Amino acid sequence: MRNRRIVLASRPVGETVAENFRLETEEVAGAAEGQLLLKTLYLSLDPYMRGRMSDGPSYAAPVEIGAIMTGGTVCEVVESGSPDFAPGDIVQAFSGWQEYSLVPAKGTRKINPSLAPVSTALGVLGMTGMTAYFGLLRLGEPKPGETVVVGAASGAVGSAVGQIAKIKGCRVVGIAGGAVKCDYVVKELGFDVCLDHHSATLKHDLKAACPDGIDVYFENVGGAVFEAVLPLMNNFGRIPVCGLIAGYNATGLPEGPDRSPLLMRSILTKRLRVQGFIVSDFGASAGEFFRDMSEWFRLGRMKYREDVVEGIENAPAAFIGMLQGRNFGKLLIKMG
Repeated sequence: MRNRRIVLASRPVGETVAENFRLETEEVAGAAEGQLLLKTLYLSLDPYMRGRMSDGPSYAAPVEIGAIMTGGTVCEVVESGSPDFAPGDIVQAFSGWQEYSLVPAKGTRKINPSLAPVSTALGVLGMTGMTAYFGLLRLGEPKPGETVVVGAASGAVGSAVGQIAKIKGCRVVGIAGGAVKCDYVVKELGFDVCLDHHSATLKHDLKAACPDGIDVYFENVGGAVFEAVLPLMNNFGRIPVCGLIAGYNATGLPEGPDRSPLLMRSILTKRLRVQGFIVSDFGASAGEFFRDMSEWFRLGRMKYREDVVEGIENAPAAFIGMLQGRNFGKLLIKMG
């Protein structure tokens, strides 16, 4: 069986470019005992993959040069070497940027296609939704009546964060890129306000939108958005740090004065809690997430949007566009 896959051809220096990727074709063997031969239906593209392309210290090993790009997938079982799976089963795997894959049956999760579109297993009902759920509820600890601000509010994680915060009785202010995304965040997702991060008056606009200050800031962005948020944080505010996409292509520290004393002073005097997290930190509690999010989804309280690009060959361009903010919703590659 012929398989097309995308491998890491070179490590980015600054902006990610098409030359950092290479499309290859190979033969795939059948499933041995304990293995599954999978056909990829959907591939998830996520900002964390930019970090895996670099070889600096991080929470996970980098992708090696010449190795397949990492990524979560929804797949159909073609051949099974396990009694727990049969051809035609739909599963969630982590098989990367390729059309076919051989994976261990152990650790592969079966999906029930009758409960929701299978693509949601990579989004609102998968790792993306789990990131929003635990990051906000475990680290942000929102309380009814508090003000929650969400960076990248129209994105896959941010959109779920804001909706969960509304379910928990909070006032929610989103920050997104452009009028179209801001309108969607308010009119479709139910945020109270959404501000355009391109605005030259973002700091003023945010202060006006948060007259009682900010209790929880869900950090997806960093950069100028964080600079606008920090002065408005209330005493004992919480900042779950999920991502810093504004700086993922940076090759050094930003120009200008050292702002770390201001940050540390704010953390001290306001008694802020700033905590980074990785979704796998909460793997043992996944059942709690699936219970709550599935129910909210069933009741229509959790909306989502997908940005679907067809063809594995288009994955590099779609990924580069995501890092530049061109996607609208959860970015997926649908295999041909």
